[in-house]
Amino acid sequence: MDPMTGLADFEEFARVRAAGLLRYGFVLTGNEHDAADLVQEALVRLGVRWARVRRQDDPVGYVRTTMARLYVSWWRRRRRELLVGEVPDRPRSDDPVLDDRSGLWPALLRLPPRQRAVLVLRYYEVCDDEEIASVLGISRGTVRSQAARGLARLRESWAGADGSTADLVKEPK
Repeated sequence: MDPMTGLADFEEFARVRAAGLLRYGFVLTGNEHDAADLVQEALVRLGVRWARVRRQDDPVGYVRTTMARLYVSWWRRRRRELLVGEVPDRPRSDDPVLDDRSGLWPALLRLPPRQRAVLVLRYYEVCDDEEIASVLGISRGTVRSQAARGLARLRESWAGADGSTADLVKEPK
């Protein structure tokens, strides 16, 4: 493959997929700036391996897996940091899909990072337990237990306007 053609293909991929990757990063991090950093780092790593990944016909899967792994590494480093008592205000997203259940976001952000990552991969990315286990480097049993614990914590801390949690999780079809 001509290097210039490969570069043009990569640039086109990044341009077309940027918005979706930013939304995915936002769901993982809960912060637009961290999401942008996550996307940028994942695209840098993809760019270095573009020729090989492109031949495998799944660059989207590669970049999403890279983002999930980068996120897990990031929260492992951050959990050693000193936490403050007050959470700073976070800007609202301009994405109506993300704002649709804005009351859910604070509850989701209070989850431990691993539970949040499992729930994002399961319900936002619609991955099965095997895929989630592979992406996060954990067992399928851990995926199931983290999902159950995360959902239980969400149900405890968040309820719809009528106090119901019935619409909190809609199983993928």
